[in-house]
Amino acid sequence: MNGLIDSLTGNADKIGIALAETGYMLAFSLAAAVLLGLPLGVLIYLTRPGGVRENRHVWRVANLYVTIVRSFPFLLFVVFLIPFTRLLFGTTFGTGAATFPLCFVGVALYARLVEQTLLEVSPGVISAARSMGADATQIVIHFLLVEARPGLVYVLTSAAISLISYSTVLGIVGGGGLGDFALRYGYQEYDYPLMYSTIVIVIICVQLLQVAGERVSAALDKR
Repeated sequence: MNGLIDSLTGNADKIGIALAETGYMLAFSLAAAVLLGLPLGVLIYLTRPGGVRENRHVWRVANLYVTIVRSFPFLLFVVFLIPFTRLLFGTTFGTGAATFPLCFVGVALYARLVEQTLLEVSPGVISAARSMGADATQIVIHFLLVEARPGLVYVLTSAAISLISYSTVLGIVGGGGLGDFALRYGYQEYDYPLMYSTIVIVIICVQLLQVAGERVSAALDKR
């Protein structure tokens, strides 16, 4: 126990920087997930075969993007995007550049979760909306998203936890973060108390996210 405390106090500044880097990557990838993944998930739901606005061509393209990104091994995906990352950021190293591939994964991951959540909405909601003369946009905004709010928050929490896990890989491109810190300063320097301390911090962060997501989801659930 003393070793764990000494490791934490002796590396408090570095741990703080690593925690900030993880927060940076998570914040931007979650923003991308909400701003792009949510509309993409809704689009896949609407245009799927038998959907509200069935369009097989649009559905195939959108669904294919999500399927490919989600099935791509993340480490290889980071390497695959290196030329595009360099083109946009002028470098492939650093937290900002490392967040770029994480945003792609966040969008694809949340889009699929959004689609699955919307599929769980009762068909009666769609029928009721149509009976009141609602068009596709009104159905989405005033019925589907309202009904699915608790589930959308809950799956966003799951996506956030997955993105924290993915972020640990980004040390290979200088992304930093808690995972990279645990490997570089803990495992590689044989400072196992420091490595275990960092793992505990990651677990605590995940638990806090989970609890916050569950509480918000429960507060939005009016059933």
